Amino acid sequence: MSDVTPARNELEALLLDFHAGNLAPEEFARRLLDAQVFMPVKDEKHRIAGFQASTQAEPLLVEDGTGTRILVLFSAPDRAQAFLTGYPGHGGGMLAAFSWVLRRMGAGIAIAINPEQTPGFDLDPEMVAMVAALLPEEAQ
Repeated sequence: MSDVTPARNELEALLLDFHAGNLAPEEFARRLLDAQVFMPVKDEKHRIAGFQASTQAEPLLVEDGTGTRILVLFSAPDRAQAFLTGYPGHGGGMLAAFSWVLRRMGAGIAIAINPEQTPGFDLDPEMVAMVAALLPEEAQ
């Protein structure tokens, strides 16, 4: 009997396949680029419903014990609810392609997808850089 929950979307199916050893790391990375992720963002104070005043979303970044900054992402908004109770102010969020997120990240940042959950996956900064190297050139 397995305690693994069934996949609720394509990203979760991809994570489960990779954890089961059904995908080579490079294939996993290439498919991850096209996956949709939920990125929690900081709520604005005094906001008007349906109106975002700033053009810059402030994503949830946490630090581990070594000082590494980690961008927190989820496979779906409902996956974020319990985790975000520990981070007041990050009740908002946006759905985006993983490739879109990678293009906007700074160097030296790790990524945690569905932290403390199954399926989940952590990418250290070196792994993030390797996946980002697979990004196709953007059309000008």
